[in-house]
Amino acid sequence: VQLQASGGGSVQAGGSLRLSCEASGRAFTFSYYIMAWFRQAPGKEREFVTAISRSGDAADYADSVKGRFTCSRENAKNTFYLQMNSLKLEDTAVYYCAAGRDTPHTSGSSYNYWGQGTLVTVSS
Repeated sequence: VQLQASGGGSVQAGGSLRLSCEASGRAFTFSYYIMAWFRQAPGKEREFVTAISRSGDAADYADSVKGRFTCSRENAKNTFYLQMNSLKLEDTAVYYCAAGRDTPHTSGSSYNYWGQGTLVTVSS
């Protein structure tokens, strides 16, 4: 199973970016998995950002990104997205997508598969 994250880059504060995470692999049924984004800033621990249900009809967000970030998924395309608006300096981090079937969805240990990460840098 491979999760390929893309879309990171450099942006000024207040700007927007859209991350994508494409899943592939034999015997991997994308719609069976909860998908999540985590991030890790320099010198900090990895933290939960958002997760979306298998069907895409429910999502949860960390308080720090509520109202600014939106996640979505297209099961037909095996792809998971993160739309990030009103970016702040503190959003600078490597963003990782993950796929899992356990709970709680906010814990990294609930996820079996991880992407390689994509760097988001927000500058003033």
